[in-house]
Amino acid sequence: MSAANALDIKLKKIDKIYKPGNKVAGYVVVSTKEDLSHSGLTLTVEGSVQLQLSSKSVGIFEAFYNSLKPITMLHYTFNVAPSDGMTIIYTTSGVTEIPFEFNLEPAAGQQLYDTYHGVFVNIQYTIKCDMKRGILSKDLQKTIEFVVETPTPTSLINKESAPVNFLVTPDSLSTFKKISKSDIPNFRVSGQLKSAICHINDAFQGHLIIESAEAIIKSVELQLVRVETCGCADGYARELTEIQNIQIGDGDMCRGLNIPIWMVFPRLFTCITTAARTFKIEFEVNLVIMLEDGHLITENFPIKLIRN
Repeated sequence: MSAANALDIKLKKIDKIYKPGNKVAGYVVVSTKEDLSHSGLTLTVEGSVQLQLSSKSVGIFEAFYNSLKPITMLHYTFNVAPSDGMTIIYTTSGVTEIPFEFNLEPAAGQQLYDTYHGVFVNIQYTIKCDMKRGILSKDLQKTIEFVVETPTPTSLINKESAPVNFLVTPDSLSTFKKISKSDIPNFRVSGQLKSAICHINDAFQGHLIIESAEAIIKSVELQLVRVETCGCADGYARELTEIQNIQIGDGDMCRGLNIPIWMVFPRLFTCITTAARTFKIEFEVNLVIMLEDGHLITENFPIKLIRN
């Protein structure tokens, strides 16, 4: 793209967030400091799900490589400026805005999923504009991403979301890293989560109380984990990766103190809990208590993310 000519795409909604069935409207913006000729402006709208396997699963699941082909949820192309013959764009201000709009609907036999940027599953929606020019001129291209938010089925939204009480003691631990059970210091940590069914636009909330602990505590942290599953009837590969880790307590905290739990879900790296034929996206939260000697006490909470 030359410094004299520029191509851009502007959407009318500043947040670029849309729901299935919405009308997406905007402008193709052509900026030029000189006469600019072209043979048509083409807009391509695409939504796709990209799947891939981790390196440890490549040799095991070669049988279902075909199921990992990209899923095209929507794909359509239309002209926003004439393509028959040469068109001259020239304005006094040097900027021309060409409007466009389309309805956000899936292709036949497909459905739209939440925008999501994962490690092994990636769901993305893009608008690409191509300006075709003459043989001696370089074609111009611009691509932007917009965000799609899909509703959770009513049956899941109406499901009762009761508070989750928890109690962590040496006897409740299934594993304790690097320590045999006889060497585990005595401790008792209790608390409550507001719910294991969480609205994605709200914070993950609750509280915990360190009732007693013989060992010195160094830190208390919340770890948000994505659980991505790819595969088909021949087999599945399930991968867990960390999204974010936040500290909710620092140092050897007072016993009996009510410590609030509050964590915001990062939008592009989370989505509503999703299950499709060849992939699933789920989430978990780990409560991690780090002792001064480096040992970890971990409690796992599977959660379901929903949207009204």
